[in-house]
Amino acid sequence: MKLTRRQQDILSFIERRVREDGLPPTRAEIVTHFGFASPNAAQCHLRALAERGAIELRPGTARGIRLVHGRSPATETVVLPVIGRVAAGSPLLAIENHDADLCIDAGQFRPRPDYALRVTGESMTGAGIRDGDLLLVHRTPDAAHGQIVVARVDDEVTVKRLRRRGRGIYLDPENPAFRPIHVGPETDFAIEGLGIGLIRQSLDY
Repeated sequence: MKLTRRQQDILSFIERRVREDGLPPTRAEIVTHFGFASPNAAQCHLRALAERGAIELRPGTARGIRLVHGRSPATETVVLPVIGRVAAGSPLLAIENHDADLCIDAGQFRPRPDYALRVTGESMTGAGIRDGDLLLVHRTPDAAHGQIVVARVDDEVTVKRLRRRGRGIYLDPENPAFRPIHVGPETDFAIEGLGIGLIRQSLDY
């Protein structure tokens, strides 16, 4: 049974509570113990443990968690941080940029996503990426010509299509109302990741 480190920590916490108290913890106790930003994060981890056969979830009860073994996972549920408006100069995954958590089946995407970025603006509408969408991002410093990337240009983080022309690098929008960004030798530039999927739905955080 392959578990992430966080999933193993949660499973160990459940096992300890059952061993010491005779009862599993409530979801609220799991949220408090691990300092999750929302109950949704705890629920996603519990769902992943259930899919891997470590526990059984019984809806409708406060302590509806039962330790079991032996079931094969059908999906690969993971919790991704949702990155909102990025503070100027701060690391992309810094806590101040963390809006919420998103629970997805990571097995639907290759390569595996590491975080979700909330898109701001209309510069990529031609690629089907709209303002407010959640762009699933695989974290990597490398990208090929033509790929959609999340890039840092000086103090700004932007989503654009990467264009390499000779030794030049350009970040192209997919909307004629916007101009390409030329990455000059004096520009503080870094690729933060590749856009690998998109989620468009009303999410209540």
